[in-house]
Amino acid sequence: MTGERHSARATRALRMLGERDPAFAALALWCRHRDGGPDPFPPPNGAFEPPAWTDGATITYGPGFATLAPHEQVGLAAHLILHVAFRHAPRAAAMWRRFGAGFDEATFNVAADALINEALLLAGYALPRPCVTVVELLAEALGERLTAETAVVRYDAEALYVRLTASGAGRAAKAGDRNGRAPTVSAAERTRTYALRQCFAQDVASGRADPEAARREAAEEAEWRQRVARAFEAGRRAGTGIGALGWRLADLPEARTPWEVVLRGLVTKAVTQAPRLSHGRPARRWIARDDAARREGTAAPAFEPAMLSERATPRVVVGLDCSGSVDDALLGLFAAQVAGIGRRSGAEVHVLVFDETVRSQRVMRGADWERELTGIDFARDGGTSFAPMIAAAARIDPAIIVVLTDLDGPFGPAPGRTPVIWAVPGPAPRQPPPFGRVLSLAR
Repeated sequence: MTGERHSARATRALRMLGERDPAFAALALWCRHRDGGPDPFPPPNGAFEPPAWTDGATITYGPGFATLAPHEQVGLAAHLILHVAFRHAPRAAAMWRRFGAGFDEATFNVAADALINEALLLAGYALPRPCVTVVELLAEALGERLTAETAVVRYDAEALYVRLTASGAGRAAKAGDRNGRAPTVSAAERTRTYALRQCFAQDVASGRADPEAARREAAEEAEWRQRVARAFEAGRRAGTGIGALGWRLADLPEARTPWEVVLRGLVTKAVTQAPRLSHGRPARRWIARDDAARREGTAAPAFEPAMLSERATPRVVVGLDCSGSVDDALLGLFAAQVAGIGRRSGAEVHVLVFDETVRSQRVMRGADWERELTGIDFARDGGTSFAPMIAAAARIDPAIIVVLTDLDGPFGPAPGRTPVIWAVPGPAPRQPPPFGRVLSLAR
């Protein structure tokens, strides 16, 4: 960088942006704008270098920014401001903490870019072409046809990233090999092909290896949500710019609880054994007080029952729908969460693999049962029926039943009062199942 002076390259673009759009006029003030040399996060071989980039707080305008036309400079400045305002850098770091080495930061950047670009085009901004858009990305990578308005309302960056990476290509490839067919090209591979064709350049650095940056960004989350809300309200009242679109962007920064946290809370609550009263056994302190009253000749104290803990080991039943499309990475993350719950609570975990019938039933023991779970072959044809699995689970008498499924099949009767969690890879369905709670793993 060339010192800490305000960017000279972006001055005209930022002035034009502030005059045109009240929302960006407000948001730009909360970003640091600096001029810089070559990208300090050099792209890998074959990738493009961005004309501007951000680390989540500072927007750096490189030499390539000055070569753009004025209207493209305005659009690109707006693009980077939304990256900062929508907290894409800390959100990418949070995804890395969730998925570990399997997290693809470039694909997350593609998802965020596509959503931002589509919103800016809808708001009437021009962008350097070619560029990635969510409508084209969904069509190219997933074969999903949506209008721009529907796409930016339906998807946030996390949900789109999961859709792009959780394609089930690993299982499809296994099925192709076994049946003599060519392996299916994954959505992640189609995403990379599309991004390269559109000259995608990674312009967000998450700083995921910097714990101080992570703590600082977490402290600013609430402030940025308020700033964005005020800025968009100003644009809506003015009737111009991105704040005047009239609908809510799904990618707006907001407090979201990862599904892993929700799942841990629900299952841990179900298997936690609370002490119970035993009126057949007195409390120790009552025995002492009663003995003292007898010796002193005073009135006997009121009876106090003892508190007893349950002796039986709680059970958790995990149902795995082997007919659905479950990605290896998602299954691994799901298995790790259930395994951790079992270890911390001491619960006995029963795994039922099913489609129209229960294909296998096992009790998971030991330290390596995540590998056993993720090694199950899910590439089978056929339908799904939940009734046999639910009936088999009820016979185990579990504290809770957790089912990883796409919810495509008849449900049958509920398992009495046993709570059921339907963990679905995609968004929650509009028509809920007749019993249980749906937990979407789409983010």
